[in-house]
Amino acid sequence: MRLFAAVPLAEPARGEVVRLLAALRREDWPVRWVGDEVVHITLKFFGEVPGERLDVIAEALRHAAAGAEAMTLRLSSLGAFPTERRPRILWAGIESHAGFTALRERIENAADAIGFAREGVPFQPHVTLGRVREGQRLPPQALQHPAGAFPAQAFRADELVLYESVLTPSGPHYRTCSSIRLGD
Repeated sequence: MRLFAAVPLAEPARGEVVRLLAALRREDWPVRWVGDEVVHITLKFFGEVPGERLDVIAEALRHAAAGAEAMTLRLSSLGAFPTERRPRILWAGIESHAGFTALRERIENAADAIGFAREGVPFQPHVTLGRVREGQRLPPQALQHPAGAFPAQAFRADELVLYESVLTPSGPHYRTCSSIRLGD
């Protein structure tokens, strides 16, 4: 099983990202865009995991989310990993939020306690929009394109989901393995 923990994007922010994706798909860029149904903010990627570990991971996430409140997050701007000059992954950023960063840190600690290594890079909350095809480049100033502009849209983050990512020729499909309401 290929597992990850994420916060799904709620309306109205989800609608803004879907609108942005539609505009970006009209560009002639060498990018594999994500599907509209899969927009989310990943908090922890567990990778390939034996099925018998599913309950242990779900319990670790429940423990990490205990006491976490629902929060209001806000889309911020377009960006890219590793850099905007040499993008490989295009994303919509999420404004910094102390509660969200703390939740992510608790998830990292819980995952580490059950044998999943901590991420080696600083946390940059984002919604992945697409991946630049191997060996390809975007046009200069692509991320400053008017289609890439969108208003800072607020949304309520009130759920943490453990997803299984099933890879198919048409792209990944996500199955919910466990869902935790924040603030309960």
